[in-house]
Amino acid sequence: MIGCSAGFVNLPRIKGSHNAMKTGMMAAEAAFEALSAGRSGDELKAYAYLYEHSHVYKDLKRVRNVKPFWSRLGTLLGVPVGAFDMWTNQLFGLSVFGTLKHGKADYATLKPARDCKPIAYPKPDGIVSFDKLSSVFLSSTNHEEDQPIHLKLKDPSIPIARNLPEYAEPAQRYCPAGVYEVVYDNSGGNPRFVINAQNCVHCKTCDIKDPAQNINWVTPEGGGGPNYPNM
Repeated sequence: MIGCSAGFVNLPRIKGSHNAMKTGMMAAEAAFEALSAGRSGDELKAYAYLYEHSHVYKDLKRVRNVKPFWSRLGTLLGVPVGAFDMWTNQLFGLSVFGTLKHGKADYATLKPARDCKPIAYPKPDGIVSFDKLSSVFLSSTNHEEDQPIHLKLKDPSIPIARNLPEYAEPAQRYCPAGVYEVVYDNSGGNPRFVINAQNCVHCKTCDIKDPAQNINWVTPEGGGGPNYPNM
């Protein structure tokens, strides 16, 4: 696993681009070494060694328990306990808690819509809060209109037949770019699931969060996607 798709984000610092790039560089080095030695069919075993002896591994091992503590104990208790664990790792190179795990996949934490109260968000004011499409514009994301959609549905019927009645189709809310919509006809019936793939900012939330695990994010044609300025 390399790059952004592997999730090499240091959560407390909210930084991960440097780790993603470094793992890509290490994978390239391992691939070059294997090809130079005539081992084109081999697994890139050197990459695992390079990763485990890199600053990326050291950086992420130190903060590995921060999010699990946050999820289990909440903000008021989880954040300071996570900070304590992080600093013991920093000072002594070990954690008194070992390595915590989340226990279940993120998509399995969704509650049915009937058990949740809808949130009435105020209209974006354009000063402090902004609508999704304005924020997508700032990402400079671009996908050719005629390229194949890179957001694949394993079963096109699931969003309306299953996710809509049970979860009020959460894709239209967890997606930060307004990619997914449930559209109704003029009479308010006949819902359709619409995918605006050209808006995708490649966060892969849908691939992770879809309760039916029905959405598969694949690499778009031609390298399209967000082009964040000043990176």
